[in-house]
Amino acid sequence: MLGAAFTKTKTVHNITYSNSSICDLRDRKETLALFDKVKPDWVVHLAAKVGGIKANIEHMGEFYRDNILLNTNVLEASRLLGVQKVVSVLSTCIYPDDVTYPLTENQIHQGPPHSSNYAYAHAKRMIDVQSRAYRKQYGCNFITAVPNNLFGENDNYHLNDSHVIPAIIHKMFLAKQKNEDVVLWGNGSPLREFTYSVDVAHILLFLLRRYDGESPINVGNPGEHSIKKIAELIAKYMNFKGSIIWDVSKPSGQHRKPSDNTKLMNLDPDPQIYTNFEKALRESCEWFVKNYPNVRGCK
Repeated sequence: MLGAAFTKTKTVHNITYSNSSICDLRDRKETLALFDKVKPDWVVHLAAKVGGIKANIEHMGEFYRDNILLNTNVLEASRLLGVQKVVSVLSTCIYPDDVTYPLTENQIHQGPPHSSNYAYAHAKRMIDVQSRAYRKQYGCNFITAVPNNLFGENDNYHLNDSHVIPAIIHKMFLAKQKNEDVVLWGNGSPLREFTYSVDVAHILLFLLRRYDGESPINVGNPGEHSIKKIAELIAKYMNFKGSIIWDVSKPSGQHRKPSDNTKLMNLDPDPQIYTNFEKALRESCEWFVKNYPNVRGCK
């Protein structure tokens, strides 16, 4: 999703894209071979094994192992090949469960993350640790950016292993086709911030030019939306007429995790850096309907 968003940024840079079908970044030899072939000046590290609350709970060991391997290999290959700059993407899930809101970058390592995704969260935290360690020992200009919940075209819409917005879109689409109600996990009360993938692509290119700091930087669009409200908006945009049933026997997840993007805004980015949330959500729903079933997670 985020890699595809770079095609909409009108960048003047010559970008080489990779994915798991081209290179298994969990494999050190494959990763080094890719970097030796491409010889990049800059690297935007987006690769991750990700999923929603269900996938995080059921595949904790797998999520930790795979993310640790691919993160370690990407940063080590960047060091060995003399990459000038790397920006790695983290996640707000790395923040402690018991924290002062809004989430500020200095709080990342001040406690354990939420129990529902602690394995993935710790693996993502380690990108910050490795980036700082390489900066200190080898002088590498490795920076890290922390978006909040991303969504947009080319997302993963798998019913069990996707994030909240694509999961609801897919479930509601199928329920509409079958003229059924839709059942969603939890009670709908958790609050989340969401950022359109194209906006984050623009921000990451901006950081490559304007930010060389050692510490992570929050880049997400602030402003909380309840999962219940998200579901209602998706129902509206997809013309879903059935009922939304909340399965309270399933976990709802962390109640809220609002982030502070003051550090980013102090770098003076484009004032229109974030797309209107409802506009971006509507376009994402329309893209899914137009491209179904040839979208990731639906085949």
